[in-house]
Amino acid sequence: MAIKLVTVDIDGTLLTNKREITPQVFEAIQAAKAAGVKIVLATGRPIIGVENLLQDLQLKDPGDLVITFNGGLVLDTATGQEIIKETLPYDDYLDIELLSRKLGVHFHAITKEGIYTANRDIGKYTVHEATLVNMPVFYRTPEEMTDKEIIKTMMIDEPALLDAAIAKIPQEFYERFTIVKSTPFYLEIIPKAVSKGEALLHLAETLGLSKEETMAIGDEENDRAMLEVSGNPVVMANGNPELKKIAKYITKSNEESGVAHAIREWVLN
Repeated sequence: MAIKLVTVDIDGTLLTNKREITPQVFEAIQAAKAAGVKIVLATGRPIIGVENLLQDLQLKDPGDLVITFNGGLVLDTATGQEIIKETLPYDDYLDIELLSRKLGVHFHAITKEGIYTANRDIGKYTVHEATLVNMPVFYRTPEEMTDKEIIKTMMIDEPALLDAAIAKIPQEFYERFTIVKSTPFYLEIIPKAVSKGEALLHLAETLGLSKEETMAIGDEENDRAMLEVSGNPVVMANGNPELKKIAKYITKSNEESGVAHAIREWVLN
């Protein structure tokens, strides 16, 4: 059965290590679009952090879609219409923020407008995230966050420190939230109903597509949900070894235009 919807992770998948789109990837995506295949970027980034990529890849035409915040916000890229929007209740934010303090790791919350942290010593990975996604950083106490529509929270710190903190997270939090590690220094904590997988399922249903007509391409744990629900899960050669166990296909690395190889080999062939 022909593949008609492809969700593509960004960092470590679509982009090279220098955060560039290779000509081969650009050309493969244009060829897929011309063949009527819907290409949907699926990322933990906020929408502002992916706008330039949507422009560069010509994915802002009527009907084009994007999955942001790991599924917390899904948009029509041409109109800005919100297809899915899931926010974190203020009381949940308070619980996660307090837990981060108890665990001794840096923490921030993200809305459509910016990154908010109650850490007076703003962590270097908060600064890194702000630079990566082109968002401003604001210092706000937890009490000043009551009016914010929080879509994602993140514990961010040195890998060893973060891993030690993760080992101490109470099971209750895993039952209440979706918790995924997207890089060695990022732990993302989002509403329980939110994942790239749920977003993929919603889009497939809306478009009237079967599981077999979908493909997901990723490299890290925050891609697991969409890989598990897709009929054609593709993991990058540079991907997490645990994810490769659930892959139908292993493509080339992000440095070798692996997304282009996957599209041409298993979508357009």
